[in-house]
Amino acid sequence: MKNKIVFQGEMGAYSHIACVKKYPDMIPVPAATFEDAFTQVKNKKVDYAMIPIENSLAGRVADIHHLLPTSDLYIIDEFFLPIEHQLIGVHESNEKTIKNVMSHRHALGQCRNIINELKLNQIVGADTAGSAKIISETNDKTTAVLASELAAEYYDLKIIRKNVEDENHNTTRFIILSHEPDDAAPDGKPTITSIVFRVRNVPAALYKAMGGFATNSVNLTKLESYIIGGSFSAAQFYVDIEGHPHDDNVRLALEELDFFSSELKILGVYHASEMRSKTESNHHYLK
Repeated sequence: MKNKIVFQGEMGAYSHIACVKKYPDMIPVPAATFEDAFTQVKNKKVDYAMIPIENSLAGRVADIHHLLPTSDLYIIDEFFLPIEHQLIGVHESNEKTIKNVMSHRHALGQCRNIINELKLNQIVGADTAGSAKIISETNDKTTAVLASELAAEYYDLKIIRKNVEDENHNTTRFIILSHEPDDAAPDGKPTITSIVFRVRNVPAALYKAMGGFATNSVNLTKLESYIIGGSFSAAQFYVDIEGHPHDDNVRLALEELDFFSSELKILGVYHASEMRSKTESNHHYLK
């Protein structure tokens, strides 16, 4: 095995932090795009990919839902990362010298209070760590960045103000992808089964397909729909359910779903993160 895990973004990105926290003994490898990350796993250049799938404030990461069904990769685990934004800059900068703030658009939207307080002009960057890399290279003391503490450390920048996010419950859920399935054993532990499906072209097909989960008492923690193939008439659905396919109620629900589906694929069966119950009970996470 390569003992490597790929993530999208620059070193110091939140995905990089997730890799380090979840797999401290693995080597994090940056990739320019999600497609690059998927390809590295598929071609077995790395063992895993750490991929963000949704954020409690920003919602779903749309690209992932389109890439997953055709990737031939498998979800083997999940990880929840609390997001803490730092206002960082070059060593000569401070709150009086900075006039602009650069970051990913989601980070800018999550830190409106500090932006308004300091009356900063917003500059949309490709990502948080990439923005930190840019100002470290330009040595621009008039522009600050919203990024992680790791990014500040990695690019030798200073933290002007710590933890400037508007909400203290900002959390990103990641999925870990492998080129081989590694389904969780039916051991009674809380388990998540991730599925993509397309319903048959019959009246009330989605209602009937979803009915099997209700009648068999299977809880859906996530249901997403999105257009595929450039047609507004063809929709695909992504579902996370609580339970294991070996559980009788889940097995029966999946049989009913399969009957009303033209396509059905299980993307992974994995143990639920301990953070899932904590974040959901505190309403920190959007299903």
